[in-house]
Amino acid sequence: MKKHYFGTDGIRGEVGQFPIVPEFMTRLAYAAGKVLTKNSQSGERCKVLIGKDTRVSGYLLEAALEAGFAAAGVDVMLCGPMPTPGVAYLTKALRLSAGVVISASHNPYQDNGIKFFSANGDKLSDDFEFAIEAELEKPIGCVSSLELGKAFRLDDAAGRYIEFCKSTFPGDLNLKGLKLVVDCANGAAYHIAPRVFHELGAEVISIGVNPDGRNINEGCGATAPATLIAKVKEENADIGIALDGDADRLQMVDATGRLFNGDELLYVLAKDRLERGQAIGGVVGTLMTNLAVEHAIKGLGIEFERANVGDRYVLELLKQKQWLIGGEGSGHLLCLDKHSTGDGIIAALQILAAMSQNKKSLAQLLEKVKIFPQVLLNIKFKPGYDWKQDEKLQKQIGKVTTDLQDIGRVLIRASGTEPLLRVMVETKDADMAMSSAKSIADLVPTA
Repeated sequence: MKKHYFGTDGIRGEVGQFPIVPEFMTRLAYAAGKVLTKNSQSGERCKVLIGKDTRVSGYLLEAALEAGFAAAGVDVMLCGPMPTPGVAYLTKALRLSAGVVISASHNPYQDNGIKFFSANGDKLSDDFEFAIEAELEKPIGCVSSLELGKAFRLDDAAGRYIEFCKSTFPGDLNLKGLKLVVDCANGAAYHIAPRVFHELGAEVISIGVNPDGRNINEGCGATAPATLIAKVKEENADIGIALDGDADRLQMVDATGRLFNGDELLYVLAKDRLERGQAIGGVVGTLMTNLAVEHAIKGLGIEFERANVGDRYVLELLKQKQWLIGGEGSGHLLCLDKHSTGDGIIAALQILAAMSQNKKSLAQLLEKVKIFPQVLLNIKFKPGYDWKQDEKLQKQIGKVTTDLQDIGRVLIRASGTEPLLRVMVETKDADMAMSSAKSIADLVPTA
């Protein structure tokens, strides 16, 4: 079965274009409310939490969702701007039926989307999403006035989440003496992340903390780290921390301005837990995780496996394996011993704890990891082209794979949303990576 509306990370699109329109959002909330009510085993009225990032469209979509849930007889708690992992935490902590996040993560402000969390703070299962889509096929209704849902404001949401984040940092450590630049991408963590690091003792210089509804992710945050790099150097700071619009991604910068992506930080998390004697089972990366990181993690004696690209798939494989640590180069990092979902603030705290406990800089913690040059080419192919049936292309892919055996790798995958073939080659030699990728890409008939 194929979903009509839900993608790998909820429902997302441009505001004003279907399905990111008020009428659909009301229907979506009504459908979700009906499914929640049907699956409720307590017999009590269902209650959901709605959080959002700082996009101007959040007001519109929040009101539409509130109306849909109320029509289904579901109570709503509103917490305003809140990081996606904060909504996941609060949903579980408050024993609610579900959590809803209005966010398009790292996308520009013109986009928005909806993510759901279960009562346990997990992403909704495929079965639950299929059930919502089935309910969407039915006409929207409304319960009686006696059964209508009510709306409440959760005034202490930020404080609750700040304390939770701080609780994941070792109690015998603090951040005193550290000068941090924290870039919140003008997003959902603007009023939360700086306080977390400050209350743990750091001197904090905040940027990307003046959202106006339209500047989220604009030239700042995890997807545009140049601003953070410049500020770290200007302030002579020890570390820079960059989050994205909904604060589930993390990139870090050291005092020299060197940027550390999610792959490198994943290695630091795994190595730190190993050295502290914590059994993590293994580590999950993605198809795009740098080969050098895989080699380094296996060199520690830790198992490593790859999931499809997307934190949803990383989480699924972690649960299947009953492992604790996973992530991807974009900065989605999961520490399931600390939280049920990826959390940029909590991941940063784990990295800072590793630095403090080992009395080493990020560069020193990663001195044995030499990231392989990685070339990614996106080729727009002719309509109807089936790359898997192209004998010349397959022969060349096989040749490059053989040539790079033990010193690199090849990954070919088609885009799920447009006629693009993505050709990725990584190896120790940058020139070889580029020439190998081009030798494959040049055989694809372009549009």
